[in-house]
Amino acid sequence: MRGEDVRSLIVSEPTGPDALRIGSLSLSPAPDDVVIDVHTAGVTFPDLLLTHGRYQVKPEPPFAPGLEVAGIVRSAPAGAGVAPGDRVIAFTGHGGGYAETVAVPAQHVVPVPGTMGFDEAVGLMVNYQTAYFGLAERGRLRAGETVLVHGAAGGVGTAAVQIARGLGARVLAVVSDEGKAGIAREAGAEEVVLVGDWIDEVGERTAGEGVDLVYDPVGGDRFDASLRLIRPQGRILVIGFAEGRIPQIAANRLLLRNIDAVGVAWGHYVPHDPALIRRVGGKLNELAQAGHVRPLVGATYALEDGAQALKDLEARKTVGKSVLRLR
Repeated sequence: MRGEDVRSLIVSEPTGPDALRIGSLSLSPAPDDVVIDVHTAGVTFPDLLLTHGRYQVKPEPPFAPGLEVAGIVRSAPAGAGVAPGDRVIAFTGHGGGYAETVAVPAQHVVPVPGTMGFDEAVGLMVNYQTAYFGLAERGRLRAGETVLVHGAAGGVGTAAVQIARGLGARVLAVVSDEGKAGIAREAGAEEVVLVGDWIDEVGERTAGEGVDLVYDPVGGDRFDASLRLIRPQGRILVIGFAEGRIPQIAANRLLLRNIDAVGVAWGHYVPHDPALIRRVGGKLNELAQAGHVRPLVGATYALEDGAQALKDLEARKTVGKSVLRLR
């Protein structure tokens, strides 16, 4: 198996999605790796950043993007907790998932819940692990609290909506248009607000008291305005900056309103807490079995069309979870 050439979607030069080309990369598993034949790979915002060379981690080209995969175990070391033939989801680290076969550490692998299909299951890795880690562990969400979710029709947002609801919270979902409002409602949001008048709407729907927790993968102006809508002792979760501008926080706002700004970098925290993926995976499995969690698949693409998948994500044309099908 060592040195096997694997068909992959490759970045040879980090100039954006158009630089992606089908090729092959060498797969050299470590002795304690689980080898997985990939059926689907998730399309994530970090994948897009990787193609532009703007992600925090910058692999040396040539490399394959792809942080998450779902497929069938080909081989596994003793004590891995999974065995050949098992249906699994895996975190590849910071790339490598846009390939027909991957090798990942055993602690990065969790079972697919029940009979869930691979298209849906792959979404339970980056988006849902981030949402649970952010809401439950970093955000200390309690049942009965009110959560404001920005970008609530995308893969990140729908994950947050479902998990917040599953944890007993009231959810206010912010989306850009009526079409995306339907996606947020399908994800489980009972209250949806359009971005054009979201500030006034949130104020009215909370009787001027604001929200307990903000889940923000957008950043920019959305982040700035959200700070004014948080109740005392509330929290804002910094998930990402899809708008492009990284906001700056005036510390006096945190001081005078007694609120917290909390960073949520799930993938970067994994090395500090090796048990994180399996611990959160167990919680997600429970939520899935209870009917609270089921990723919404918005679009599927062939591996050869991975560039288009990332361009659609960049243009904000996507809803729910986009996936690449490799088998």
